[in-house]
Amino acid sequence: MRTKLILAAVAVLCVIYSCTKDHSGSNKPTRKVHYELFTTQNFSEDNHDIQFNLFMRDNRRTIFDSALAIMKIKDIPDSLNRLIFDKLVPGNNQDSLVVGFTYRIFDVGYSWYLDKFSKGDTLKVIKYSFK
Repeated sequence: MRTKLILAAVAVLCVIYSCTKDHSGSNKPTRKVHYELFTTQNFSEDNHDIQFNLFMRDNRRTIFDSALAIMKIKDIPDSLNRLIFDKLVPGNNQDSLVVGFTYRIFDVGYSWYLDKFSKGDTLKVIKYSFK
């Protein structure tokens, strides 16, 4: 009788444990960066090529760097037609991050628009108006 009771208790514990989705005990909130790229200036005469990158870095290394298609500066959209990208932080890194845009204007040089994504925050919005 006692053996049956112990087996029943073990079976109940196995069922409860197997139905739990997260066995690590970690309930860290998902972190996301919302990128917006646009301009409020008239670059209709500027035919330089430009390439933007979406960028994330922790205090040790770059964790995300994704190039967008090369475009003409005159083709950067206005605020009503802005380019929007949502990206989850790789590995749900909980550290303080540097996030934003880096870009290269061909035959001119490199530049960036970066901001801090504080530890503990779950959403960072990067609105970059290219000038």
